[in-house]
Amino acid sequence: MSDLTFNKIAGGVLLTGLVIFGLREASDIVFKKHELEKAGYEIAIQEESAGGGAAAADVPPDWNAVLTPANVAAGAAVSAKCAACHKMDASNANSTGPGLWDVVGRKPAAHAGFNYSGAMKDFSGKTPVWDYDALYLFLKAPGKDVPGTNMTFVGLKKPEDRIALIAYLHSLGSTLPIPAPRPVAAAAPAEGAAATEAAANPPTGEAAPAAGAAAAPAAPAAGGNTAPPKV
Repeated sequence: MSDLTFNKIAGGVLLTGLVIFGLREASDIVFKKHELEKAGYEIAIQEESAGGGAAAADVPPDWNAVLTPANVAAGAAVSAKCAACHKMDASNANSTGPGLWDVVGRKPAAHAGFNYSGAMKDFSGKTPVWDYDALYLFLKAPGKDVPGTNMTFVGLKKPEDRIALIAYLHSLGSTLPIPAPRPVAAAAPAEGAAATEAAANPPTGEAAPAAGAAAAPAAPAAGGNTAPPKV
């Protein structure tokens, strides 16, 4: 083998090695996984300031004021969300869920012929009747109010939807009496009333001075006794 042939072979091997090395380094640069300092993306959340008002508590309303024909009509529309599992006509037939005719005022887990979950039967032992407040809380999140219930409905988050639905259900053969109106809270005293009352009734021994009491001293009467002049 001549020297020229050997040099060509050696150069080819060297070049091949350089190409392989270069490709490996390039692939490391392109495809190497770089560890992130923090997993995921950081999302800035604006904290509510201390001065901001807290959300209003979700408490049952004055039922005497909201079981109105307008809410009954609105509740009929909301009830479409229940129609897939419940029948609401006077037949009170069971479907995927129990019939809801006369449910307002009925004992929980007591509708004939329906196979209730153990969780609902336990709930029935603690809740004597489906009254307005019990339905209001249950319809917000059935799975949270009765953990383990077979009812998979996520619930009605808006208070106005629950109020309307309960008004509609009450119109479906319920005999549960409507609660009496809640007493109106006493109005706060008007601004300045306390100050006015204090001025009208000053403390004992601090009577206001009579008009004109601070009169100037009286001048001596004419012809009064004066000292005689010295002679």
